[in-house]
Amino acid sequence: MESNSSPQTPDAAVYDGDAGGFYPGTGPESPAIPQGKLAAGKLVLHPRGFAPPHYSDTFNIGYVAQGTCTIGLISPNDPREKILIINKGDAIPINAGTISWWFNGGDSDFTIIFLGERSQLPSPGQSDYFFLTGPSGVLAAFSPEFITKIFHLKESEANKLVNSQTSPLLVKVGKEINMPSQPNCDPKEYIFDLDDLISSGVNYANMTAENFPLLDKIGLSASLVRLEPNSVLNPSYSANGSQIIYVVKGGGRVQIMGLSGTRVLDADVQEDQAFVVPKLFVATQLAGEHGMELICVSTSSRPIVGQLAGRESALNALSSPVLQAALNVSPEFVEFFKSKINL
Repeated sequence: MESNSSPQTPDAAVYDGDAGGFYPGTGPESPAIPQGKLAAGKLVLHPRGFAPPHYSDTFNIGYVAQGTCTIGLISPNDPREKILIINKGDAIPINAGTISWWFNGGDSDFTIIFLGERSQLPSPGQSDYFFLTGPSGVLAAFSPEFITKIFHLKESEANKLVNSQTSPLLVKVGKEINMPSQPNCDPKEYIFDLDDLISSGVNYANMTAENFPLLDKIGLSASLVRLEPNSVLNPSYSANGSQIIYVVKGGGRVQIMGLSGTRVLDADVQEDQAFVVPKLFVATQLAGEHGMELICVSTSSRPIVGQLAGRESALNALSSPVLQAALNVSPEFVEFFKSKINL
């Protein structure tokens, strides 16, 4: 299978204005992200910025890189609005077809990164969004005859319903509108605090169906990795899913190994770039002088990951004679090598 995993920077904003901006992960010129129907994007909301109700064709996990936001969720089979507050370091799964809205009621910017797998492929490499309102919304697409009959309105009322909102995507909400600011459900059912696990002294945190069962419904999992300056992430591979990885902060270098000992990627990466690791391909990352923070989403809710370095690696598990024969080295070198693996 031919693949291109090269790091890609988000394209120009679909929308960029007073309310904020939305930046798709890649466009048709970026063949790496469409592989496996993977998609990436970034939403930035300025204070009082509002992303009106919409749904997408993508099973997403959103990771909050900055700020706080009030969000509303309505599932297709459960017409009750769930209101939540999401903060920096939180991750939230969003099912394809789930209606959501996002409002930044704070005094600083809110940034969330979306990574996921698409249910279809009309626009390679990026999600397609269906807004309910506004000039590009679903309601605006219906003819006045249908709107008047569906909602039992006069024609003038139907025109007001459909045409009052002129902002195409994001809206700056005036202070005269008292937007929801309190949650009405248990946030632990919908939000996972990845940052809290990192704070407990490790440099990575995993969100899988093992510790967050909601992920079984969307078939994804996520990991947050923070590398110290000039440190390396041990090489590993996923046996049951591809991965899309986004550089949240810092930068460094990534290498990905494919079939027959080929190095399919050896490239520098920087903040706001994304790259793909296909299933069974081995990847490792080396942080630069400022360190590197990565958010990784896998296309399996229960990922099976093989390590190739460290105490729990395959190389360490192999019996010494097998490793000696495989490497064609002396027993003394095998012993020396295994002592280095366990550092």
